[in-house]
Amino acid sequence: MAFLEEDFPMQIHVSFEKLVESYKLYLAEDSDTHLEERAKQVLAIAKEYPELIDGLTDIAQVKALQPQIDLILADLFSDILQQNEIKVACLPFNEFIIKSSRRYKKIIEDAGENYEPVISNFDKNHMYIMGCSIILKMNGFNIDFRRPFFYDIPDASGIMRYYRMLYNADYIDITRGPDAPEITDADVEVLLDNFDNIDIWKEKFPPRSWHFKGFILGNLYDATSDVSLSDFKTSLLKYDKSDVDFIEGFHNIFQSIFNLPEIKVGFSNYNLEEETLERVPYNNVESFVLNAEQKRACSSALCSGSFYTIFTKKQFFAVSDVGKYLVSNPEEHFYKNLFDQNIESAIFAPISDGDNFLGLLEIVSPNKQDLNSINANKLLDVMPYLLDSVKRSREQMENEQEVIIQKECTSIHPSVYWKFRREAKRVMTAQIDKETAVSYRDIVFKDVYPLFGQIDIKGSSNARNTAVQKDLLLQLKEVKKILIYANNTHELPVYEEFLYRITTFVAGISDGLQVDSERGILDFLNYDIHPLFKHLKKKEGILESLITEYNDTLEDGMGLIYKHRKAYDESVMLINKKMASVLDKKQEEAQHMYPHFFERFKTDGVEHNMYIGESITRENSFNKIYLYNLRLWQLQAMCEMENAHYKLSKELPHPLDVASMILVFNTSLSVRFRMDEKRFDVDGTYNARYEVVKKRVDKAYIKGTQERVTQPGKIAIVYSQKDDEREYMRYIKFLQAKQYLGKTVEIVELQDLQAVTGLKAIRVEVLYKMSKDKNQDKQYYTYDDLMEEIKS
Repeated sequence: MAFLEEDFPMQIHVSFEKLVESYKLYLAEDSDTHLEERAKQVLAIAKEYPELIDGLTDIAQVKALQPQIDLILADLFSDILQQNEIKVACLPFNEFIIKSSRRYKKIIEDAGENYEPVISNFDKNHMYIMGCSIILKMNGFNIDFRRPFFYDIPDASGIMRYYRMLYNADYIDITRGPDAPEITDADVEVLLDNFDNIDIWKEKFPPRSWHFKGFILGNLYDATSDVSLSDFKTSLLKYDKSDVDFIEGFHNIFQSIFNLPEIKVGFSNYNLEEETLERVPYNNVESFVLNAEQKRACSSALCSGSFYTIFTKKQFFAVSDVGKYLVSNPEEHFYKNLFDQNIESAIFAPISDGDNFLGLLEIVSPNKQDLNSINANKLLDVMPYLLDSVKRSREQMENEQEVIIQKECTSIHPSVYWKFRREAKRVMTAQIDKETAVSYRDIVFKDVYPLFGQIDIKGSSNARNTAVQKDLLLQLKEVKKILIYANNTHELPVYEEFLYRITTFVAGISDGLQVDSERGILDFLNYDIHPLFKHLKKKEGILESLITEYNDTLEDGMGLIYKHRKAYDESVMLINKKMASVLDKKQEEAQHMYPHFFERFKTDGVEHNMYIGESITRENSFNKIYLYNLRLWQLQAMCEMENAHYKLSKELPHPLDVASMILVFNTSLSVRFRMDEKRFDVDGTYNARYEVVKKRVDKAYIKGTQERVTQPGKIAIVYSQKDDEREYMRYIKFLQAKQYLGKTVEIVELQDLQAVTGLKAIRVEVLYKMSKDKNQDKQYYTYDDLMEEIKS
């Protein structure tokens, strides 16, 4: 079998000619007797077996002459260094080994049966190109092709060890074959710019066109620590929090650094504000200090010794035998927590930037004394890189938090962020040029068209008051029961006075709740009843049980029964969350149609503002068709939010109706972001009329009646111009055809608001889509249909 079955630019001939020539030189010079004898022996072998000089071309020939080859190479493989040196006589980019030291053989044996070492950082094409580079170098071209060659070889424990090969090319000779083309400077210029183009290299150096004669002497050394540290740095740079394999690779790196196959790595973040250790919010990152907890105070998560070493001295803390320390400190949570996780030894390393403590590196092992204060020093090379990574991770996490805060808590929408960045850049530039402070100017967007809509919880104030009333009546009933029992057991006039006040309170709120009556009841409970119950609870018996049962019904920290109010509050929260979710999802679609400003607010319902116009997009692309499109989109989105509420209403703990409204403003206006108030507002006196209408119109009555313009099951579209009416009637007909809206449409006049007159409204019923059911006569229902269904 030939040495190279794959393509290679050289034919390989194993030859010891150059080594034999060096022995001839030794004989020609004055040398010691021992070297002279060895030289004569080598020359005798070479004379008897001339093929060792001419060159062996396949593996069988080498094996047949292995005893003679071993004798020729004996001086290069000293017996006394056989167990120490990792040395081989080999061929370029070939796994075949001519001769090796005993330590090398042991390494390969421990790697497993039939294991063959392969250069890890080269592929086939690169090996071919590197072979060509060797030819260029040997022929006088100044080509620096040197790269480190690494072999990844597992040891007997399964830990991957990394060995670097250092080559000695003193015993090789490379000559041009008859089929090898002449290499010119022009050829080299082409090759220098085409390292990865294998076809060009094969054109200049056809396969097996050059002759390699000799052997390479290679020395390997264990570079596991260097490679593991490099891999560690690389993995920190590449880390993606969504990469589930990252931490497994991290375990492997530390196993190689410590040469311990069973160790694991964990991390915990430090929260300065709360002085706690917290879990890292990324995939598969464990914390052995916290175990199953999300966070824990540092003083209780660690023992006093580890706390002092890590936080005060900022040094590694090593536990070589967890069990021994636990016996000495049986009540210590720190050791018990580790022992419960089958951890027998551990190292904890503070990750700190000066006095700024960032987190904790946790390395643990199931074996005693695996980890200790001696091998903890291996972390000295690791920690600077880990610190940089943790700082980057902290910055990234803070940036992500800022994005969330920006999205959830401020009104700066992405569509207008460019103008804020431009103003920030102006301020920064001005601060460089001037010594005086430069203020951030208000941001103004001129000639934009506003759109406003809301889906409001109908009668929310009355619903809340009813819930409060029911809870107070229930609580007074429970208090009365306890007082009656207490009075029957030990009759006191004060009990009778308390019972009289309860009767008065119940009578006062049975027909409706007033603010002063609610306050009076709360004061009565907090200052009279609860101190009394605290005293009576000290007496054992039925009275103690009654008071305990009463206390169990109270909401923690409030001292109140929170049954009906909780149902109301949860219902409001669920409605707001669902409405906001539907609107946000629809908004993503609308932004793709044409960019515009959008903001929404949660109150007792969800309301939203939108502005569209040239000054927001920065591009000369705005046309009123995009305004009309957004208005139609808004009306359709309101229909979908109504349907989403209908589906949700079946799951609400407290049934609540909603009513939808759209406000149409037919002229453009200017919007200003007011820096002092950190919010957008309309600019100018005339434009302020729009804000007035927004705040009051949903409470407006239809002229001549006591009926609110907004009603459940209908969308009210408030406007002032006939053109707006015609426009929205077109949209309504279109959405009626698409089964979003019902047939009933009203046009009504509204009673005048303060400083606002002449408003009208189109009210159109919403169609609620049912899930498909063979027993249902129809698939779409109006609000009135649904009410009839409920009554029947």
